Amino acid sequence: MSNANINFYFDPVCPFAWMTSKWVRMVMEERDYTVQWRFISLRLLNASVDYDAQFPEGYEAGHTAGLRLLRVASKARSEHGPESVDALYARLGAHIFDSVEDDNLVGPDGLDRRGTRAFLEPILSEAGLPSSLADALDDASLDAGIQAETDEALALTGKDVGTPIIHFEPPHGVAFFGPVISRLPARVDAAGLWDHVVGLARFPGFAELKRSLRERPQLRSFGLTGEEAGLTEDWHGGSRRARK
Repeated sequence: MSNANINFYFDPVCPFAWMTSKWVRMVMEERDYTVQWRFISLRLLNASVDYDAQFPEGYEAGHTAGLRLLRVASKARSEHGPESVDALYARLGAHIFDSVEDDNLVGPDGLDRRGTRAFLEPILSEAGLPSSLADALDDASLDAGIQAETDEALALTGKDVGTPIIHFEPPHGVAFFGPVISRLPARVDAAGLWDHVVGLARFPGFAELKRSLRERPQLRSFGLTGEEAGLTEDWHGGSRRARK
């Protein structure tokens, strides 16, 4: 474990983790915080879930792609240090979420293209990392370490959560799921929002503040740009479809 101010547990295919990470990067600049980017896998988190009953079509393939990308991030960290995860996640998120909307993520083979070598190799190059790291996409031996970090994250918050999970001032500081935000705050408001979230989470009796009504994330992958607000929908368990 590092001496970072924040441990940020992410799955690279979670749009809300990406949105929160962009906000946290703004706070990092304002407060001179350091962040360690750690792993939580939505695919491993939902290993016992019936995807057909619980999620919209394509979610299982998407979560599997996230796990495959986390294998690469894990390999990068072991061979190139934690800074490589910072660079890789930044480039992955830019391509997955800050690029044009793609309605054809899952191919005829049932694979989400975000978990493929063809998608990943140019991103590795942008991040200054060798293309050979793409070999880790299929390396299931890395899953045990990713599961351990997923368990580590859940030990901080409890199991009825998703991504991201933030641990501020580890190892003894406060940890929480989220916050789930659909828009970025203005840069001048970013640190103030952080203070409000941390202040609430630090109150010992606080457990949850939640509403399932939320806007679609203000990301190009959702067809949104600029100041346009996303459609407000009722989300359940991290998806836009109610459980059966």
